[in-house]
Amino acid sequence: MAKSNWTIDPSHSEIGFKVKHMMFTNVSGKFNDFQATITNEDDKFETSQIAFSAQVDSIDTNNVDRDTHLKSPDFFDAENFPIISFKSTGINKLNENVFEVSGDLTIKNVTKNITLEVVYSGLMKDPWGNTKAGVSLSGKINRKEFGLTWNASLEAGGVLVGEDTKLAAEVQLIRE
Repeated sequence: MAKSNWTIDPSHSEIGFKVKHMMFTNVSGKFNDFQATITNEDDKFETSQIAFSAQVDSIDTNNVDRDTHLKSPDFFDAENFPIISFKSTGINKLNENVFEVSGDLTIKNVTKNITLEVVYSGLMKDPWGNTKAGVSLSGKINRKEFGLTWNASLEAGGVLVGEDTKLAAEVQLIRE
Protein backbone atom coordinates (compact mmCIF):
# COMPACT_ATOMS: atom_id res chain seq x y z
CA MET A 1 0.00 0.00 0.00
CA ALA A 2 1.19 3.47 -0.89
CA LYS A 3 0.76 6.19 1.67
CA SER A 4 -0.33 9.66 0.45
CA ASN A 5 -0.14 12.96 2.26
CA TRP A 6 -2.54 15.76 1.34
CA THR A 7 -3.03 19.40 2.30
CA ILE A 8 -5.78 21.90 1.60
CA ASP A 9 -5.37 24.15 -1.42
CA PRO A 10 -6.58 27.35 0.32
CA SER A 11 -7.11 29.30 -2.90
CA HIS A 12 -9.67 26.71 -4.03
CA SER A 13 -11.34 25.91 -0.70
CA GLU A 14 -13.86 27.51 1.64
CA ILE A 15 -14.74 26.64 5.24
CA GLY A 16 -18.09 28.13 6.19
CA PHE A 17 -21.10 28.12 8.48
CA LYS A 18 -24.66 29.44 8.72
CA VAL A 19 -26.72 30.35 11.75
CA LYS A 20 -30.25 31.71 12.14
CA HIS A 21 -30.53 35.43 12.84
CA MET A 22 -33.73 36.76 14.41
CA MET A 23 -35.21 33.28 13.90
CA PHE A 24 -36.05 33.76 10.22
CA THR A 25 -32.92 34.40 8.13
CA ASN A 26 -29.52 32.76 7.92
CA VAL A 27 -26.27 34.65 8.33
CA SER A 28 -23.25 33.08 6.65
CA GLY A 29 -19.65 33.25 7.69
CA LYS A 30 -16.34 31.63 6.92
CA PHE A 31 -12.81 31.26 8.17
CA ASN A 32 -10.11 32.68 5.90
CA ASP A 33 -7.07 31.09 7.62
CA PHE A 34 -7.20 27.29 7.90
CA GLN A 35 -4.97 24.26 7.46
CA ALA A 36 -5.43 20.52 7.20
CA THR A 37 -3.34 17.44 6.79
CA ILE A 38 -4.79 14.23 5.46
CA THR A 39 -2.99 10.93 5.20
CA ASN A 40 -4.45 7.90 3.46
CA GLU A 41 -3.54 4.58 1.86
CA ASP A 42 -3.68 4.13 -1.93
CA ASP A 43 -5.61 7.43 -2.27
CA LYS A 44 -8.70 5.79 -0.75
CA PHE A 45 -10.72 8.38 1.13
CA GLU A 46 -12.11 5.82 3.60
CA THR A 47 -8.57 5.20 4.94
CA SER A 48 -7.95 8.89 5.67
CA GLN A 49 -6.69 10.37 8.90
CA ILE A 50 -7.72 14.04 8.99
CA ALA A 51 -6.45 16.90 11.15
CA PHE A 52 -7.91 20.38 10.58
CA SER A 53 -7.53 23.77 12.26
CA ALA A 54 -8.90 27.27 11.69
CA GLN A 55 -7.69 30.55 13.16
CA VAL A 56 -10.62 32.17 15.00
CA ASP A 57 -9.21 35.63 14.22
CA SER A 58 -9.85 34.94 10.53
CA ILE A 59 -13.64 34.74 10.95
CA ASP A 60 -15.43 36.70 8.24
CA THR A 61 -19.20 37.33 8.11
CA ASN A 62 -18.92 40.33 5.79
CA ASN A 63 -19.60 42.66 8.72
CA VAL A 64 -16.67 44.05 10.74
CA ASP A 65 -18.75 44.83 13.85
CA ARG A 66 -20.26 41.32 13.91
CA ASP A 67 -16.81 39.76 13.33
CA THR A 68 -15.39 41.75 16.25
CA HIS A 69 -18.26 40.59 18.46
CA LEU A 70 -17.73 36.96 17.40
CA LYS A 71 -14.04 37.20 18.33
CA SER A 72 -14.92 38.62 21.78
CA PRO A 73 -15.44 36.64 25.01
CA ASP A 74 -19.21 36.67 24.26
CA PHE A 75 -18.55 34.07 21.56
CA PHE A 76 -15.22 32.53 20.47
CA ASP A 77 -12.90 34.52 22.79
CA ALA A 78 -10.18 34.51 20.14
CA GLU A 79 -7.56 35.96 22.48
CA ASN A 80 -7.76 32.97 24.84
CA PHE A 81 -8.90 30.30 22.36
CA PRO A 82 -7.32 31.21 19.00
CA ILE A 83 -7.81 27.86 17.23
CA ILE A 84 -10.74 25.65 16.29
CA SER A 85 -9.63 22.09 15.53
CA PHE A 86 -11.01 18.82 14.23
CA LYS A 87 -9.37 15.39 14.29
CA SER A 88 -11.03 12.42 12.64
CA THR A 89 -11.75 9.29 14.66
CA GLY A 90 -13.41 7.19 11.97
CA ILE A 91 -14.81 7.10 8.46
CA ASN A 92 -17.85 5.14 7.36
CA LYS A 93 -18.37 4.60 3.62
CA LEU A 94 -22.08 4.99 2.80
CA ASN A 95 -21.77 4.45 -0.95
CA GLU A 96 -19.22 4.95 -3.72
CA ASN A 97 -18.57 8.64 -3.00
CA VAL A 98 -20.50 9.50 0.18
CA PHE A 99 -18.97 9.05 3.62
CA GLU A 100 -19.62 9.88 7.25
CA VAL A 101 -16.55 11.26 8.97
CA SER A 102 -16.62 11.19 12.77
CA GLY A 103 -14.17 13.20 14.80
CA ASP A 104 -13.42 15.44 17.71
CA LEU A 105 -14.25 19.11 17.20
CA THR A 106 -12.67 21.50 19.72
CA ILE A 107 -13.94 25.05 20.21
CA LYS A 108 -12.98 27.09 23.29
CA ASN A 109 -11.29 24.02 24.83
CA VAL A 110 -14.57 22.09 24.64
CA THR A 111 -14.26 18.87 22.63
CA LYS A 112 -17.27 17.01 21.27
CA ASN A 113 -17.48 14.14 18.83
CA ILE A 114 -19.38 15.14 15.70
CA THR A 115 -20.23 13.49 12.40
CA LEU A 116 -19.94 15.20 9.05
CA GLU A 117 -21.29 14.03 5.72
CA VAL A 118 -18.62 14.08 3.03
CA VAL A 119 -19.14 13.81 -0.70
CA TYR A 120 -15.87 12.78 -2.32
CA SER A 121 -15.51 14.00 -5.92
CA GLY A 122 -12.51 11.85 -6.79
CA LEU A 123 -9.03 12.54 -8.12
CA MET A 124 -7.86 14.69 -11.01
CA LYS A 125 -4.58 16.10 -12.33
CA ASP A 126 -4.44 19.87 -12.73
CA PRO A 127 -2.73 21.51 -15.76
CA TRP A 128 0.57 21.64 -13.80
CA GLY A 129 0.65 17.91 -13.04
CA ASN A 130 -0.52 18.11 -9.41
CA THR A 131 -2.91 15.43 -8.17
CA LYS A 132 -5.99 17.00 -6.61
CA ALA A 133 -9.01 15.62 -4.78
CA GLY A 134 -12.30 17.35 -4.09
CA VAL A 135 -14.60 16.99 -1.09
CA SER A 136 -17.78 18.71 0.07
CA LEU A 137 -18.51 18.53 3.79
CA SER A 138 -21.69 19.32 5.69
CA GLY A 139 -22.90 18.94 9.24
CA LYS A 140 -24.59 20.64 12.14
CA ILE A 141 -23.61 21.47 15.71
CA ASN A 142 -25.31 23.18 18.61
CA ARG A 143 -23.12 26.19 19.37
CA LYS A 144 -24.14 26.22 23.06
CA GLU A 145 -22.49 22.81 23.55
CA PHE A 146 -19.17 24.52 22.79
CA GLY A 147 -19.64 27.43 25.20
CA LEU A 148 -20.93 29.87 22.57
CA THR A 149 -23.94 30.86 24.65
CA TRP A 150 -24.40 34.63 24.15
CA ASN A 151 -27.84 35.67 22.95
CA ALA A 152 -30.43 38.45 23.18
CA SER A 153 -34.20 38.19 23.48
CA LEU A 154 -36.37 39.70 20.79
CA GLU A 155 -39.27 41.96 21.68
CA ALA A 156 -41.68 39.85 19.62
CA GLY A 157 -40.40 36.64 21.25
CA GLY A 158 -37.56 34.33 20.37
CA VAL A 159 -33.85 35.05 20.29
CA LEU A 160 -31.40 36.95 18.11
CA VAL A 161 -29.01 34.05 17.35
CA GLY A 162 -30.05 30.45 16.69
CA GLU A 163 -28.44 27.55 18.52
CA ASP A 164 -27.94 25.24 15.55
CA THR A 165 -25.00 26.06 13.32
CA LYS A 166 -24.78 24.48 9.88
CA LEU A 167 -21.25 23.65 8.79
CA ALA A 168 -20.32 23.57 5.11
CA ALA A 169 -16.99 23.28 3.36
CA GLU A 170 -15.86 22.97 -0.22
CA VAL A 171 -12.32 21.66 -0.17
CA GLN A 172 -9.73 20.97 -2.82
CA LEU A 173 -6.84 18.82 -1.61
CA ILE A 174 -3.44 18.58 -3.18
CA ARG A 175 -1.18 15.55 -2.86
CA GLU A 176 2.25 16.46 -1.53
